[in-house]
Amino acid sequence: MGHTKPSLDWLQDVSIFRVNRLDAHSDHRYYSSMASATAGLPMEMHHSLNGSWHFSYAVNPASRISEFYEMDYNCSAWEHIQVPGHIQLQGWGQAQYVNTMYPWDGLADLRPPHISQDHNPVGSYVKHFDLPAHMQDKPVYISFQGVESAFYLWLNGEFVGYSEDSFTPSEFDLTPYIRDGSNKLAVEVYQRSTGSWLEDQDFWRFSGIFRDVYLFTVPKHHVWDLRVKAELDDRYENGTLKVDLALRADPSAPVHALLELKDAAGRTCLTETNEFQSGMLEVVAEAGRVHLWSAESPYLYSLQISILDEHGELVEAIVQKVGFRRFEMKDKLMCLNGKRILFKGVNRHEFNCRSGRAITKQDMLWDIQTLKRSNINAVRTSHYPNQTLWYELCDEYGVYVIDEMNLETHGSWQKMGAVEPSWNIPGNDLQWQDIVLDRARSMLERDKNHPSILIWSCGNESYAGEVILNVSNYFRETDPSRLVHYEGVFHNRKYDATSDMESRMYAKPADIEAYLQSQPAKPYISCEYMHAMGNSVGGLHKYTELENKYPMYQGGFIWDYIDQALVKKDRFGREYLAYGGDFQDRPSDYSFCGNGLVYADRQITPKMQEVKFLYQNYKLEPTRTHIKIVNESLFTGTDHLLLEYSLYRDGKQIRIWQTNVDVEAQNQISIPIELPHMEEVPGEYCLQASLKLKEALLWAEAGFEVAFGQKIVAIQTPSDRSLPSGALKVVEGDVNIGVMGKDFSVLFSKQVGSLVSIRYSGREMIAVPPTPLFWRATTDNDKGTSLGFTAGAWYAASSARKWAKVELQQTSETATVSFEYTFSIHSEIRVRTAYTVYADGVIRVRTCYKGAEGLPNLPIVALSFKMTSEYNQSEWYAMGPEENYIDRACGARLAVFSSPVDQLPSRYLVPQESGNRTGVRSVKITDANGLGLMIKADPLAPVECNVSPYSAFELEQANHHWELPEVHYTVVTVAGRQMGVGGDDSWGAPVHDEYLIPSNQDLEFEFYICGITVKE
Repeated sequence: MGHTKPSLDWLQDVSIFRVNRLDAHSDHRYYSSMASATAGLPMEMHHSLNGSWHFSYAVNPASRISEFYEMDYNCSAWEHIQVPGHIQLQGWGQAQYVNTMYPWDGLADLRPPHISQDHNPVGSYVKHFDLPAHMQDKPVYISFQGVESAFYLWLNGEFVGYSEDSFTPSEFDLTPYIRDGSNKLAVEVYQRSTGSWLEDQDFWRFSGIFRDVYLFTVPKHHVWDLRVKAELDDRYENGTLKVDLALRADPSAPVHALLELKDAAGRTCLTETNEFQSGMLEVVAEAGRVHLWSAESPYLYSLQISILDEHGELVEAIVQKVGFRRFEMKDKLMCLNGKRILFKGVNRHEFNCRSGRAITKQDMLWDIQTLKRSNINAVRTSHYPNQTLWYELCDEYGVYVIDEMNLETHGSWQKMGAVEPSWNIPGNDLQWQDIVLDRARSMLERDKNHPSILIWSCGNESYAGEVILNVSNYFRETDPSRLVHYEGVFHNRKYDATSDMESRMYAKPADIEAYLQSQPAKPYISCEYMHAMGNSVGGLHKYTELENKYPMYQGGFIWDYIDQALVKKDRFGREYLAYGGDFQDRPSDYSFCGNGLVYADRQITPKMQEVKFLYQNYKLEPTRTHIKIVNESLFTGTDHLLLEYSLYRDGKQIRIWQTNVDVEAQNQISIPIELPHMEEVPGEYCLQASLKLKEALLWAEAGFEVAFGQKIVAIQTPSDRSLPSGALKVVEGDVNIGVMGKDFSVLFSKQVGSLVSIRYSGREMIAVPPTPLFWRATTDNDKGTSLGFTAGAWYAASSARKWAKVELQQTSETATVSFEYTFSIHSEIRVRTAYTVYADGVIRVRTCYKGAEGLPNLPIVALSFKMTSEYNQSEWYAMGPEENYIDRACGARLAVFSSPVDQLPSRYLVPQESGNRTGVRSVKITDANGLGLMIKADPLAPVECNVSPYSAFELEQANHHWELPEVHYTVVTVAGRQMGVGGDDSWGAPVHDEYLIPSNQDLEFEFYICGITVKE
C-alpha cells in the first residue's frame, strides 16, 4: 500500500494495516567476510537504535503533540524512555491484565474494527542519530522487531510508513529520507488499532517499542530472502538440499553463489556454484548420508553461502544453520524421521517480571536450559511469534516448536465461558482476510528456515471460519514440509479441515480416551492441558499414561511455562510479585496470570518436579535383583549416560554403584545387580537409580540427572512388644491430667479439650494445642471448583468443635488420654484422638475420624498444632524434596532433606495450601540449636505433613503475601490424608475421584511425638 500522507483513520480501517512496509523475508544473517559469518559476530551492517529515546505520552490521539515529527519541533525538554521496553512499565499509562475479554469491555461500547477515541494511549518517540560512516552512500533500512500495536514512522519530517502486527518485524526503506550526519527519527505508537481486535491473548496489555530497533544496510548484491529445505529420502538416510535465493535487485552483471555445506566438524559435504538469473537462484544438491536433526540429537550443518560479483570477488557471506529432518503425517500419525513423535511440551509466553515481554538473551538462555533440564521437548509460542533468537536456540539445543501466528479474538466469541460467536472475527468475514493472512505470511517468511519448527499454528482461540481455513491452506501451499495446527475447530466442525491434527484444550483424560477409541481420522494433541495455576499439576500421570496406550495420542503442551507477574512495591516500599488488579487496572482477570511451572522471577516451582519425572524419556524400574531401563527415546541410546544406583536404609546411603549401560532407542534391558543381604539388618530400604550425563552439554553440567526411578522395600524388625522402661507419674486433677517422667511432662486439659503442654528438659513445645483440621487454604483450583461454597462446612468444623468425652486409661508402663469431638455440621461426625504417653517421653497420637453421609468431600483429615516461631528449622525423611500431594507424587523420591520453615511454603501468587509432603516417616522441627521435637510414623503407614509459618485460616484470608501476619508460630499439620490438588483445569475440573476423601469414609492415622533435647 503506497501512501504519502498518514491518516488516523487507518487505526480502525481493516483494509489498511501496512503502508510502505517492506515484504517479510527470512531472518538470516549476512556479513562482508566469511570469517565473521562463521564466527557469528555482531552484524557490522546493522546499527542498533536501542537505548534512550525522547518520549511524550498522551491518553488519546486528540491530546497528543501531532506535529512532533517536524524538523523544527524541539523535543529536547521531553522525558526519556528506554527502547526496547513497554510504556506502561516505565512510568506512563497503566498495566492491565485481562484474559479472554477485551480490555475495554464495559468501558466503551465497541464492535470491530472500531476503537475508542477517548482512551487510546499514544506514545511519541524521537531518536536523533548520526548516520554511521559505513552506511553513507548505501541503501539504509530500518527494522522494528516488535511494536504494540500500531505505529506511524517519520524521518527528518517526511512520512515513511505505517504498520500493525505487534509480534513480527516491520521494516522500511529510509534511503529516500536519510541524510549524512544528524537525522531525526519519529515514531508515533498507538495502543489500540484494528490489530487490537486480533490480539486478545491471555496476557498483560502493554504498548510501545518492546523489541529491538536497528538500521541496516546491504551490500551491492544482497540476498534479501533465503529459503532452505533440508529433505530426506524415504529411508531417512540421505539428504537433499534445496536452496532458493532472491537478491534485493536484479543485477546488471553476472552474480554467482558459492554454496558449501559443512558438517559439525567443519568437513565439507557438498559444494555448488551457480549463477543468478533475474535475481533468482534455485539450487538442488544431494548431500549423501546425513546426520538427522531431532530434539534428542539436534545436529546442525552450516550452509556457507558466498555471493560473488562479476569479478569473482566476495560481496556477501551468509552462514545458515541447517537441520535435516522430515516431519509428516504417516498412517494417521505425526512422524519425525519416520518415528511416531510425542510432544512433551509447554506453552511459553515471553515474559520478564520487570520488563514484561521485553525479554533478554539471558532470559532466553535460562528458559531453554530449564526446558531441557526438565525433559520438556516441545514449546508452543503462545500466542504469537517470538524473537528470532528463541528459534535459533531451539534449533541448537533441540526443542520442537509449534510456531503460532499473532491471532486471538477470544472476546469476540466466548463470553464468561459460553460460546457465543454472533460477532466473531475473523469468522467468514473476508474483509478481515488480508490483515489476518498478512500475519501468517510475516511469521512464515521470517521463520521458515528453522528446523525446530515442525508445525505452523493459525493462532489461538479465534473460533473458526473461512478466513482461518484459508490461512491454513496458505501454510500448506507455501510450506508442505510442515503440518498445520488450529484448535478452534473443536467449536465448529464445519471447518475441521483447518487443522491437520485433532487439538483440544483442557480435555479430561476420559474425554481423550473416548476420542482415541472412536476410530478417529486424526492423531490427538492437547495444545493446552494441565492448567498450572498456583498449586496444581495434580493428575498429570493420567495424561502421560496414554502415551503408550494409544499410538494416536501424541502428547500435549502444559499451560504454561512462566507466571506473568510484575514486580511492584507495597505501601512500605517492599517489592512483591503483583498480578492483575494490583495496578488498579479494571477490568481485570486478577491472578489468572499465574499459571507457570516457573515463578515470574525465573525460579522453578515445585510443580516442575512432577513434570520432569513424567516427561523423562528413560524409565528406570529398580528391583532387588535388576534395574529395568526402558529407553523411549526415538533416536538416541544411552551411551552419553551413566547409570548410578544407590541403596539407602532408613534414609541413609549405605552403598553406591556406577556402570555404563547400552540401551538403544525404543528398546529396553534389565541390568542384573547384587545388593547386600538386607534381611541381616532390618529397616526400610530404598534403591534409587539415576541416569546422569557423562559429559557436560549446552544445557547441563556433567553428572546432571536426566532420569530417575526408585524401589522401596521394608524389611520388618522381628516382633518386639517390649515397652520402654521407667516410671510414669499420672496426676488427674479437676481440670487437667498430667503425665510426668524423667526429663519430660505432658499436660492435658479437660477444659480446653486437648493436649496443652509438652515439656522436654523444661522446654515447652506446644504454643497452641492440637485440634482436628478438615480445611486447607483453598488453592486456585479449589476456588475454580467453588470448594469454599460446596465444602465450607468443613471450614466451620475446623474452626470450632465440642469435646464430648475425655478418658484416661493407665497401665504400668503407659498413660492414654483420649478426647472425642463432635461437630455442629452433622450429629454423626466424630473424631477421637488418643494420646498414649510412654515412659521415655514418646507420645503416640492416634486419630480416628468417623464419617457420615450427606456431607461434601473433606479437603483434609488432620491434626494441627502450633509451636513458637523459634522452632524454625525442619529435617524430613519423606517423599520429596519438593512439595508433593497424593495426585502429584510420581516425581517425588524417598529422601532425607532439610529446609528452614519459612521456605517450605511455595511462592504462588495468591497464598494457598502448599508445602505438603506425602510418605512422611519423620520430620524434625527444631530451633537454631537443634532442639525441638520430631514427628514419626510407621514406614508402612506414613502420614502427610505440612510445616508452615502460617495456619490454613491465615492463608485463606490473604490475597497477597504481604497481607499475611508477622510470623509468631510454626504451624505443624499432620494428616492421615489430604485431597489431591488437581489441574485438569482451574475453573471447574474436580480432583479425580481416587484422590478425594468422601465424608462417609472412616479414616484412622497415627504418629509419634518425640523430644529432641540434644543436638544431633
